[in-house]
Amino acid sequence: MRLIRFQTKKEPIQYGWVNNDRVGKLAGSPFGEFQRLEATLPLDSVNLLPPVLPGKIICVGRNYAEHVKETNSEIPTTPLLFLKPPSSVIGHLQTIYLPPQSQQVDHEAELVVVIGKRGRWVQPTDAANYIYGYTVGNDVTARDLQRRDGQWTRSKGFDTFCPLGPWIDTEFDPTDAMVTCHVNGVLRQMASTRDMIFHIDQVIAFASSIMTLDVGDVIMTGTPAGISPLNPGDIVEVTIDGLGKLRNTVAVETH
Repeated sequence: MRLIRFQTKKEPIQYGWVNNDRVGKLAGSPFGEFQRLEATLPLDSVNLLPPVLPGKIICVGRNYAEHVKETNSEIPTTPLLFLKPPSSVIGHLQTIYLPPQSQQVDHEAELVVVIGKRGRWVQPTDAANYIYGYTVGNDVTARDLQRRDGQWTRSKGFDTFCPLGPWIDTEFDPTDAMVTCHVNGVLRQMASTRDMIFHIDQVIAFASSIMTLDVGDVIMTGTPAGISPLNPGDIVEVTIDGLGKLRNTVAVETH
């Protein structure tokens, strides 16, 4: 099932589900009890919002070997975790803003796990029971600030630096899915999820040994090689086969 948050011109923000190119409303919350109503709204008639508003955004750095090589780094011996603030989240078709503090902002295409069950000290063999579903993400990064600061909070934390969407898929199989990123139609990144250094069950177990995972938290599982700068006017598309396509435009932030 594909679940969304959406808004229409006449109604407030609400949850829904997608059936082909139609949207049905949900009575209740997807993270609790709900009932699916008939899918009658055309998908292109609604404004898609981030499908989840996470309390925590847990990210895995350097989780694809070829990406480690392109950054002249060493392969981690344990998952390299960092956090992005919830204020960085935007949705499908919303705008990524390039901040004036940075001269190089890169895209990072990623598979994103949505947590559906609260847990601590989760065992790898039990990790699947804590997953609600999956969505598509882009860990937008101010690369020059990342190099300059040494730690990553500023470079990863700007508003609009965490596009998520277009929906949560509760039935997606992440075992061997192709992750790609196109900018203005040109292929920049491509790899399979099977190429991850630390797989999803390992990441969930490791993260939950540090902090409690709460319902609605998301885990960004790392990016393949091919990161490159974004420029004003670009259209960046992150696609995960069998899951969906996340499209965002790029503009300069004005203040």
